[in-house]
Amino acid sequence: MRRGEPVVRDLAAEERAEFAALLDTLSPEQWDAPTLCEDWRVRDVVAHVISYDELSVRGLLRRLAGGRFALPRVNALGVAEYATREPDELVALLREHQRPSGLPSAFGGRIALVDAMIHQQDIRRPLGLPRDIPARRLRPALSFAMLAPPLRALPRIRGLRLVATDLDWTWGRGPEVRGPGEALLLAAAGRHGVARELTGPGQPVLARRVDG
Repeated sequence: MRRGEPVVRDLAAEERAEFAALLDTLSPEQWDAPTLCEDWRVRDVVAHVISYDELSVRGLLRRLAGGRFALPRVNALGVAEYATREPDELVALLREHQRPSGLPSAFGGRIALVDAMIHQQDIRRPLGLPRDIPARRLRPALSFAMLAPPLRALPRIRGLRLVATDLDWTWGRGPEVRGPGEALLLAAAGRHGVARELTGPGQPVLARRVDG
């Protein structure tokens, strides 16, 4: 880490605090609204975000084995474990773990930062609640997300050069795909429809890979 750079764990805590503040404003109907995560309501996404913080190493291994080490099944088990929690309980847990612990704290807190950032946008976009993500958080999230195996971003962005138009960040080589950093992050993470917000000669390639 270069001198003057923010500590990623602090950025993850900031992102989770902003996430909790958003959740405080949602109505009961919004908690049951759909999100960009297929088949997950808002409450399911929130449950997922905090479902790994309370796990010990043994608990994590047990969940992985229960899901037969297939990430969608493993994540579904975590969401199911929190299915009976009310919204205020989920928000309280998010605040309790504002500084991430367990698996989300790995890689200096980068897992927590990327997970909270993407999933907050998964909720905000369908609800029509946009925000400006601070560049100091978005930049490290973008760089880590490109390499994080669970997001499977590399096959989508292979042979392309991503260029953020609202902060100093680029990735890769090839035909350019340009746009806001938040849209690049979500498109690389496979969120359908977001690639249409991007431009450049590589945009049709990325759109085809994301949206089929």
